[in-house]
Amino acid sequence: MFLRHREDMVFMILQHEAELAKMGYKQELKRELGLMQNFGVSFSIISVITGIPSLFLYGLNTGGPSVMVYGWIIVSFFTLLVGMAMAEVCSAHPTSGGPYFWAAMLSKPKNAPLASWITGWFNLLGQVAVTTGISFACASFISTLSTFKTGFVPSPNTQIGVYAAVLFTQGHFVFQTFIDGTGGWAERASPAYVAVTGILMAQYTLTGFDASAHMTEETTNAAMSGSIGIIMAIGVSALLGMYLLLGLLFSIQDLDTTINSATGEPVAQIFLDCVGEDGAIVLMIIVIGAMYFCGTFSVTSNSRMMYAFARDGGLPGSKFFAYVNTTWRSPIRTVWLACTLSFILGLPSLGSAVAFSAATSIATIGLYISYGKFDLGSVIFRLNPSISCSYRIAIAITAVIWIAFISIVFILPQENPVDSQTLNYAIVAVGIVITYSFGYWLISARKWFAGPVKQIAAEEMGINVMEPGSAGKDQ
Repeated sequence: MFLRHREDMVFMILQHEAELAKMGYKQELKRELGLMQNFGVSFSIISVITGIPSLFLYGLNTGGPSVMVYGWIIVSFFTLLVGMAMAEVCSAHPTSGGPYFWAAMLSKPKNAPLASWITGWFNLLGQVAVTTGISFACASFISTLSTFKTGFVPSPNTQIGVYAAVLFTQGHFVFQTFIDGTGGWAERASPAYVAVTGILMAQYTLTGFDASAHMTEETTNAAMSGSIGIIMAIGVSALLGMYLLLGLLFSIQDLDTTINSATGEPVAQIFLDCVGEDGAIVLMIIVIGAMYFCGTFSVTSNSRMMYAFARDGGLPGSKFFAYVNTTWRSPIRTVWLACTLSFILGLPSLGSAVAFSAATSIATIGLYISYGKFDLGSVIFRLNPSISCSYRIAIAITAVIWIAFISIVFILPQENPVDSQTLNYAIVAVGIVITYSFGYWLISARKWFAGPVKQIAAEEMGINVMEPGSAGKDQ
């Protein structure tokens, strides 16, 4: 019985290697994840216990409980549509490149390199910013916990130090109350402005489900497991997140005390008010643990995307970063690259009052723009004949419109008045990626970057796909 099971596993692994070879890649990563493990990676990165507490104060100030609740429902619906479009493409192209690879497959051949180049850089930006947001929130909660029973007051420098350490180790009131705690945007613009910027908490939380795609080269039965993993991660997170959000909102004892808590974290104040200091310490440790492991999985997904991009010559130093450790069967160098870039992205918190919410905006914009590239492509190219064309087109078009909407909303100023302390620097980060990716493409990359290369065929011809100058010569 054991031998039969072993033979079946060997056959399945060989079958997956053959499927990957059809897409032009070798099986270099260790393939040992099943459906539940693949789902678990995306579910852990979405991590409602991380996203909701992290931006709970932001949500209370930008619309309050009503926007938080109804925004969660609206965002969950549209995110599920984005996930459905992604799941279909993942079933056809299960590779660790994810959206970066799909953008090329769903574009006209002459446009494929540019599509994958731009998608790759936006996905990289979003991946780095997601890790930044998760781990910075973890550091913030650790700093808050350190104040319990000690009287210790953490400084921004202290929090950056904790952040570096985290990266290194890895009632009716609820439905009706509207709050504008952002400096009077509702008076100067309209309540709608506050409401749409207030959905950032929900949209940032329900982000990162492309991790299931990035892990497909390490997953058995990848076409099915990756697709189901995406849909399950969004659906389960949306449901559990709603329960968590309602539980926290209904547990608020005094709204003003919660918003202006001396701890700096309204969720910590809710814990203190409900279960006392000892109970709050236990609950904070649970939240911090969830944040820590969420960050660990985020680094894992981030590193796989960077590895896939480097494998095709898309990163500076691609030859160095496309290395897979033979012992661990893991891209060790891109793991540390992900941690380093995330730390750098968190440094503006030393001089900005809205740095954290800006980082979450960057994460959301970067990832969803990369998602939108293949959604747009799937409108044009039909991948699965068993699904009606009109149904697919409706889902894809709706997903693209939603992504365009949130990409505009999350670069808007979040606090009033706007100055150097309150500037939403998401527009700066997005602008840098746009300038770099398009600028470098026009100056140099268009001459040699060929998009997802045929690794196996290239090596048979004696071409080193890790050298950017030769990566496209077999095209």
